[in-house]
Order: sequence, then C-alpha cells, then structure tokens
Amino acid sequence: MTLREGDAVAAGDVVATLLPAFSPMLDERSLAEQQARVATAQAGVQLATTRIGAARVAVEQARSEQRRTEQLAQQGFVSASKIETDRLAVQAALKELDAATDGERIARYELQQARAALNAVRDGASGRGAFALRSPVAGRVLKVHHQSETVVATGTPLMEIGDTARMEIVAELLTSDALQAVPGSAVRIERWGGPTVLQGRVRLIEPAAFTKISALGVEEQRVNVLIDITSPAAEWAALGDGYRVGVRIVTRSEPAVLRVPVSAVFPLPATDGASGFAVFVFDGGRARLRPVTLGARNGSEAWVRQGLEAGAKVLVYPPTAVEDGERVRVREV
Repeated sequence: MTLREGDAVAAGDVVATLLPAFSPMLDERSLAEQQARVATAQAGVQLATTRIGAARVAVEQARSEQRRTEQLAQQGFVSASKIETDRLAVQAALKELDAATDGERIARYELQQARAALNAVRDGASGRGAFALRSPVAGRVLKVHHQSETVVATGTPLMEIGDTARMEIVAELLTSDALQAVPGSAVRIERWGGPTVLQGRVRLIEPAAFTKISALGVEEQRVNVLIDITSPAAEWAALGDGYRVGVRIVTRSEPAVLRVPVSAVFPLPATDGASGFAVFVFDGGRARLRPVTLGARNGSEAWVRQGLEAGAKVLVYPPTAVEDGERVRVREV
C-alpha cells in the first residue's frame, strides 16, 4: 500500500495489492467458503440492482406528485409549504437513487474481489494469484489501517475512502428536541472553525433512538438527525470527516417581530389562576413595570407580541428588590 491520508483516488484506482498466503494443504472447506462468498456477492449485486429500480420508481413518483401539486397550486388549491415539501421529496428521492447506484458499484467490486479470492484459492500455491484491490468510489483517503506489508485476515479493513465534497452532518439530539425538527427545516451551522455561519437543511430524522450516558451520568434517549450543508462548497472546504460543529435548527421563523433579551423577561405573580410576563422599562430615570404578551422565545431572545414599543430600553436581570416607579440609573460596563 502506497497511499496515505489525504491522497485523492478515482473510482477503479488500485489502492492495494493482495497476495494469498495459504497453507500447502487446501481442504474442501476453504474452497466451499470462497464459493459461498462469491454466491453472496452475486446476491448482493442483484439486491443492489433491485434497489436502483425501486429508487427510480420513487423518483418518478415524487416528480409526478410535484407536477400535480404545481398544477393545483396554479388553481390556488394547495399552500406554498406543500410545494416546498414536494420539491424536497424529489431531491431526497434523487439522493436515494445516487446512493443506490453507488451501492450497486460497491457490490460489483465486492463480487470481483470474491471471485479473485476464489481464483487465488484454486491456484493453491502461495505467491500466485495476486489481485489488485480497487477503490469503489472517487474521493480521498481518510484513514490507512495498515501502513506496511502484513498478513491480514479476510474482511480486515485496509483503508477508509470517502468523498469529502458530499459530507453530511450527524447531530445527536434528545428525542424531545428532535420532535420539533422536521425534514426541510433550516439549520445554522456554527462553531465549526470558519469565519462565517454555514447554512444547512434537515434531510432525515432517523426513526430509531438510542440510549447515551450524559457527562453527568444520566441516561438520555437520543436520535440522529442528518443535515445537508447547503452553503457553497468553497466556504466549508476545510471541513473533514469526523469534525465537530455546532448546529441550530430553526423550528419557527417570523418576520419583523419585536425582540428583547430573554434575561429582561420575568413571570408575574399568578392572580385568579392566570399568570403572565413583564419587563421593566427605563423611563426618565425610573423603572416602569410593563406587562407583556410573549409569542415565543429561545435561549437568548424573546418575541413580544403586545405591551412594549419598539426602541424602549429594558432592564436585564432586574433584581427582585426593584419595584414599579423605583429610581434606577444606567451602569456603564
């Protein structure tokens, strides 16, 4: 093996040369095992071909549904969200077709390797029947498991190859949080090391969750959310396999709303079974209590529907001792 991490390879390039190292006495069991592996690889090719057919049918079905939706949209019978959902469904079906095509290519290479191994067993003598291991896809070498020549067993990983231009983000979310995200949701990709915030979109939420122990030793149910990066590839070319990023999934978006820091909002005492929220407004050197109606909030900002004017100055982290009309002053920080 002469390739190293970061080297570029094309589909079909030779990445390693394997020499059979068999004992002088080859029994019927070894021959039968290799013949079974060839049969398994042939079945894998047939299965991959069937998946391609199913993926093509799914693409046609998604395109047909999109055409029907566009026709109904012209007549005003469907909403804009339905059009966007059908468009994303077509894109997802096309990606599934690409994955199925790659799967068939991999299956055919596995069949070639199984046949080559069978021929090597039939040759018998050590050193004869050498065959080349070829890359099933185009991409870059991510990891080399064996730098030097060594004896390896059948099925031992030799290297990892991936197309870094087609990366996806796998985010482990709590199942309660994942329920708020839907396929097609916009995603902000932060804290990845670059100077800008990348854009993405949720492609898939896996249907099965798994248990993970948190740093505090608490068992949590999490689920993988797959995110496609929609920003131009030139902006995130430095990202690599296994890199860490921070993601924010947009679950709700409203244009032109009045926002205040969430630290300025506090709950009012419940009266007659009803409760609300309020803020303190800085008015002429005094704190004025303003009950407000909130539309939504996140970890940093709150959306105020009613009770506050744009441009008003509010007190953040107001002490419990502050009362309506009490004199306050601006502190320089």
